Amino acid sequence: MISIIYDNFLFIPFKPILIKKEINPKQIKIEVKMTESTYPRSFSHIGISVPDVEAAVKFYTEVLGWYVIMEPSIVTEDDSAIGLMCTDVFGPNWEKFKIAHLSTGDRIGVELFEFKNQENPKDNFEYWKTGIFHFCVQDPNLEELAEKIEKAGGKRRMEKPRFYYPGEKPYRMVYVEDPFGLIFEVYSHSYELTYSQGAY
Repeated sequence: MISIIYDNFLFIPFKPILIKKEINPKQIKIEVKMTESTYPRSFSHIGISVPDVEAAVKFYTEVLGWYVIMEPSIVTEDDSAIGLMCTDVFGPNWEKFKIAHLSTGDRIGVELFEFKNQENPKDNFEYWKTGIFHFCVQDPNLEELAEKIEKAGGKRRMEKPRFYYPGEKPYRMVYVEDPFGLIFEVYSHSYELTYSQGAY
């Protein structure tokens, strides 16, 4: 919906509006509003800190099949647009970092960051603490993917995949870990399909 506000008066859109020639255009404000204030937002991307960007790009492209949008590059703390943007996010004295941009099969972006003061957490699975403790990818051949992850230096976090409906439906899941300690989950079927009838 487009509305025009002049001198604190709201004009209803699509109705005749009498505007005098001497009106200063700077006094007119045009507002664009959605007719519905709440709607399902789409997921754009996730950001992941890793100890080695090049190694992470190799793992995620060769094992998960994600593709590179932007090759690894260095961002420096300076007065450039991206430099100022990062200072707003990280605060001062971040100095520089390396970053690469990937995309998944369903066009979700993945930012891989390598910071100069990078460190690994003492416990990489503090699931009880507020925050994101895993993400999930989907592969109908999750057993094969889990094996591929392990061969590439990652780990299986579960002895074997678990079924949501044992003996009834093939929906299953498994937790794994990449070579850098990042934990994620693999689903055999879509999220909607898995939970639409209640999995437990």
